Amino acid sequence: MALFDHQRIPAHLLKLDSDGLRRGFYSDKYFDNVVRVLAGYTAAGSVFAGQNPRDLSVDPRGIPIGDIEVEAQIFNRRSPLALVAGVDVALAMLRAATGYFVGDSFVETAHHLRVEAVEDGVITRFSGDTEAVQPVLKIWGRYRDFALLETPILGILTRASRIATNVYNTLLAARGKPVLFFPARFDLPEVQSTDGYAYWLAVQRYNHDFGSKVAPLVSTDAQALWWGGRGGGTVPHALIACFMADTAEAMLAFAEHIPVDVPRVALVDFNNDTVRESLAVLQAYWPRYLAALQAGDDQAQRRWTLFGVRLDTSANMRDVSLPPAAGTGVNPALVRVVRAALNQAWEGWDVPAEWLDAAKAYCQNVKIVVSGGFTAQKIDRFERDNVPVDLYGVGSTLLRNAEDVNTDFTMDVVRVKLGDHWYDMPKLGRKPNDNPDLQPIDLSSLA
Repeated sequence: MALFDHQRIPAHLLKLDSDGLRRGFYSDKYFDNVVRVLAGYTAAGSVFAGQNPRDLSVDPRGIPIGDIEVEAQIFNRRSPLALVAGVDVALAMLRAATGYFVGDSFVETAHHLRVEAVEDGVITRFSGDTEAVQPVLKIWGRYRDFALLETPILGILTRASRIATNVYNTLLAARGKPVLFFPARFDLPEVQSTDGYAYWLAVQRYNHDFGSKVAPLVSTDAQALWWGGRGGGTVPHALIACFMADTAEAMLAFAEHIPVDVPRVALVDFNNDTVRESLAVLQAYWPRYLAALQAGDDQAQRRWTLFGVRLDTSANMRDVSLPPAAGTGVNPALVRVVRAALNQAWEGWDVPAEWLDAAKAYCQNVKIVVSGGFTAQKIDRFERDNVPVDLYGVGSTLLRNAEDVNTDFTMDVVRVKLGDHWYDMPKLGRKPNDNPDLQPIDLSSLA
């Protein structure tokens, strides 16, 4: 359930492999060993006969360990904070795969669990002290019934929260300017729905925190599946290659054949001359736009409005419009020279006097989109330097899990139930914790 709309992701969209989860196909093998040991203990009628190194007020000898009930807590270890995502999927896993096999028949026992969870979109903080954490999920129940789910649950929380937090930090750096989500080509197709949902959560959290209205912009339909959106995009370099490197001709064809609700954004670095290409597309579109304006044809005006130009110059290339000292790739000098050229383009056109203001506005309203190697740090530098960028396209860096941005989740058994009472039983260096954002979860409602 997302904090922003209080809606759960429909179970049929998650496409969980319930049988694989139940059989431990996605689990670290030592969890399978745990289940075998505990189930074997129960089958043999064995009870605890060991020593008790903890100072318990009860003698645990004789306890049927195979059926031990535990309190488990899951918390994040990204400092200083993490934007939590993936809770809905984790709960769906518990609902679908808690239980045990009798022969080939699976006995579901999710209804025996007590569960508390935060909503997707909640922020948790971590100071580095593993005895003072903010759990995002707490589970009470017979351990061997859900032990196999630790690995996949931690996996979905880790990946989704990593991407959500990376996107959130990037939005902070962009000062509320839209960030286009471009990492689909850098990972498996199967993770696109998870990643796109994490991105959407980050956008919603940013809007929630800052009263903004940033729109989520993803590049594939799969990335938008869990939140009911659609992928969007304009043109790749390949289309320009098909048009013999004539960017303006390619963009004319785009405008002719693509619905008007798709923004016309020209990719202008194909020939490493972004100024010339930007002006060529603008000049090709303007007469058609003017004719539509004069005719009062709103549909045609939308068709021939150049929404923006995208700069994607390779990091090892210096655009021909720049002097050698300006540097390579998409840099502040390149953005500024393109902005100046766009703003002044109308001055070189033969425009009737009564349409001069329209021509000037037409040029100055063209937005600049930048992409290619952008990180939160690079975006922050651009924003601090007031570089006239309108939208940022960011790809592989949003998937990054490096030492300085490590996103880990941990599950600890912190209490055990002996008789009718619960006793602390964490490993040293851990302790039971609470989180005011935790809410009771009725797993039966997820069916």
